[in-house]
Amino acid sequence: MTLPTPLDDLLKLAAETGERLAPLATDTDAGRDNGHESYRILRESGLLALLAPREAGGAGLGFGDYWRVLAELGVHHGAAALGFNMHHVVIGALADAAGTRLPPAAEAFRAWMLDEVVNGRKLFASATSETGRGAKLRGMQTRYRLSDDGSHYLLSGRKSMVSLAGAADYYVVAAAPDGGGEDTGEASHFVVAADDPGVSFGTVPQLSAMYGTSTAPMTLDEVPVPRSRLYLGVEGMSLFKVVREPHWMIAGYTGAYLGIAEALFQHTVDHVTASPARADSPVVQQELGRMSARLRAARALVHEAGDLVTAQRGSLEANAMVHAAKYVVGEVGPQLAQDALRLCGSAAISRSHPLERLIREAQFAHVMPAKPQECLEYLGKAAVGVNLYDARAFAW
Repeated sequence: MTLPTPLDDLLKLAAETGERLAPLATDTDAGRDNGHESYRILRESGLLALLAPREAGGAGLGFGDYWRVLAELGVHHGAAALGFNMHHVVIGALADAAGTRLPPAAEAFRAWMLDEVVNGRKLFASATSETGRGAKLRGMQTRYRLSDDGSHYLLSGRKSMVSLAGAADYYVVAAAPDGGGEDTGEASHFVVAADDPGVSFGTVPQLSAMYGTSTAPMTLDEVPVPRSRLYLGVEGMSLFKVVREPHWMIAGYTGAYLGIAEALFQHTVDHVTASPARADSPVVQQELGRMSARLRAARALVHEAGDLVTAQRGSLEANAMVHAAKYVVGEVGPQLAQDALRLCGSAAISRSHPLERLIREAQFAHVMPAKPQECLEYLGKAAVGVNLYDARAFAW
């Protein structure tokens, strides 16, 4: 399937795919299935190739338009949209490098990975977070070393929260060189196949929401990784990339949480308008008006921030804007959830109504990096002129 390229067509495809995903959300949220059917549908849709360049068979979307598509999916199935974003977190750097002449090893890697996505419809995931450190790259405990014959790397460690566990074909694993210091920032990324020897997954922990992300611990026990699967063929560049262009690491999720906020508002409106007397109440209309204003402000900021990344990727203003967007969406979702509780009453706490799930899911935006205080710290440092391209400015 070749993806359409006009944004309107892609948004229509996302809406159609979302309608297929929506009926799955309740059973997955209740733990009655593992959520993997959602990712089969996403594979089948062709949307895994959204960011792949057009010359490689993808849609070639920029970051801003990607956020719009992600939000459309998030309206229908927030957890599946988050898992879908995990795939694009690791495809993003390849998309960012489109049109750039790379060294031969990096070109070979990019061609292989894009072919796996576009033609193989393979699903990728990110494996970064570790217990006590979250998704920070500095001080990574997962380690790698080159084999004695130099033919491959060996990875060992444990990742605490790996989305798409058991659902993805490949996992892009962040690791530090063996023998490095405790605070080393020389992290590299490696593509580990789900069936590589030494790879195993734990069980999905008890969560209050987002079971559909299929998040579980991952253990790597001397996993052999061919040198060809070193991400873009370069060691030690991961922290540098994140510091200069943090949009994927700290804000890729934002579109999904905007979609959840959109769904919260729409379900609240639907519930209110089912009762004409309530819908005619000025008090209720004012409450809906406040929800609408908050949502419109968040949407406008997300669209402006995403488009700025497309136009000025890596600029200090673009980096600040994505931090602002992540923070604001994380605040607005729970605010809309409280508004929905006031307006909808028992419908908002009934498991038979989607609002109950959406209210729980909206809270999780604060859990995802960058956390609220980290977003505010970044914006504050930008305001006083701290050099935000210096990795020492933050505990990345």
